[in-house]
Amino acid sequence: MLKTRSHLRTVAKPWTLAMALSAATLTVVLTALPITSHAQRGSLPDFTELVENTGPAVVNIRTTEKVRPAANSAEMNDLLQELQRRFGMPAPNQRRGNPRGGEEEAPQRRGVGSGFILSADGVVMTNAHVVDGADEVLVTLTDKREFKARIVGADRRSDVAVLKIDATGLPTVKIGDVGRLKVGEWVLAIGSPFGFENTVTAGIVSAKSRDTGDLLPLIQTDVAINPGNSGGPLLNMRGEVVGINSQIYSQSGGFMGISFSIPIDEAVRVADQLRNGGKVKRGRMGLLPDDLTKEQAEAIGLGSKAHGALVRNVEAGSAAEKAGIEGGDVITKFDGKSIERAIDLRRIAAATKPGSKVTVQLFRRGAYKDVHVVLGEVDDEEAAKRDAAPEAVSSANALGLSVGEIGESQKRELKLRSGVRVESAEGPAARAGLRAGDLILSVDNVEVSTVKQFQAQLAKADKAKVISMMVRRADAVTIVLVKPGKP
Repeated sequence: MLKTRSHLRTVAKPWTLAMALSAATLTVVLTALPITSHAQRGSLPDFTELVENTGPAVVNIRTTEKVRPAANSAEMNDLLQELQRRFGMPAPNQRRGNPRGGEEEAPQRRGVGSGFILSADGVVMTNAHVVDGADEVLVTLTDKREFKARIVGADRRSDVAVLKIDATGLPTVKIGDVGRLKVGEWVLAIGSPFGFENTVTAGIVSAKSRDTGDLLPLIQTDVAINPGNSGGPLLNMRGEVVGINSQIYSQSGGFMGISFSIPIDEAVRVADQLRNGGKVKRGRMGLLPDDLTKEQAEAIGLGSKAHGALVRNVEAGSAAEKAGIEGGDVITKFDGKSIERAIDLRRIAAATKPGSKVTVQLFRRGAYKDVHVVLGEVDDEEAAKRDAAPEAVSSANALGLSVGEIGESQKRELKLRSGVRVESAEGPAARAGLRAGDLILSVDNVEVSTVKQFQAQLAKADKAKVISMMVRRADAVTIVLVKPGKP
């Protein structure tokens, strides 16, 4: 709701009056003249009515997770044991004694997040990472009622989760149209940053369809989003939810002016599948796409504008191979939709129902060709990672490291909870002693389980200081210190 207030006054011929008045009186007259500033000509938004109407449908989410003791394995070598003794820290697989006798109860990790009510019978939407690994989820309403929630389904790739609480007659949010959202438009977030419930922050839309490497394009805003805001709604000025607050860009863990939200239309599509079947079914072509450079496009006769997804590899027996797609093809359209970059192909294919027969336009040896593809299904986490190339393909960084994922079956075989595999090591990484085949378990004391987590942790590291990595080689674990420098 926008309000305006006019402070303008009319003063007839002020210059005539000034000539007849003393200098002191002149000052008073000029002071009384209207000053029309930009702020007075425009108007500022009033969020009060919006918060009153929508606030009751926003909830606080608290989670608890029992800390499982680590199993005995070769990951704890003599060096780590010595470090723990020196600093008085118990080993991860040790239990402290209870002064009253016996052992203490297993410690618990606690988390806090936000969510919003989709339906009056207690369906709540939040982020998947808010409830990931939780043994208990508690939902608190603005009227202080608290409910134990059941996780209906959670999809890590889109970071969307649906919860259910046993209640009726609850206030609900209104779903907005993301297509109408404009860059520069005012938006509002309600959530529980750092555990402070029902906190309201506001800002503007900074960009739409921002590509961060995730499966879904995100809405970028400058709304203050902090830990605990995750899962809360992003609202437009009509009080409609246009996004789910999901990520922040930060080097300190706090708000730095860049926040990202999942578009609500994509989130609702995922939520509907979670509610109906408990999981999300995604189409899969079985190929590895890459972006096409301008030089490559010109060289193959596609024109000076680089568009399309270059096929780097086709999996044997996949839907793409059965359709006749080959390595080196450039896919320019998928089911009539233009493909500008590799991420477009991955997203559109994933959003298509498995088993669908779609027409794919590709550019091969100077000519366009249409092929028909019957999509397969992403049916496990390993396949999802292969389709999401940025997460699975080795990625070079300033340390001279390229790393790749470790499959879940390999982790079980090696008795690993976390880790990424070193594909190649050069420059600072090589000088520190890292080599291909090493398994990096943690960076600066933070476990890393995926390439994405590894890269995120490196981004947080102080580039002026030595970076510590816990590394497993064969059956031995050691700490490697990598000093950033020239490659």
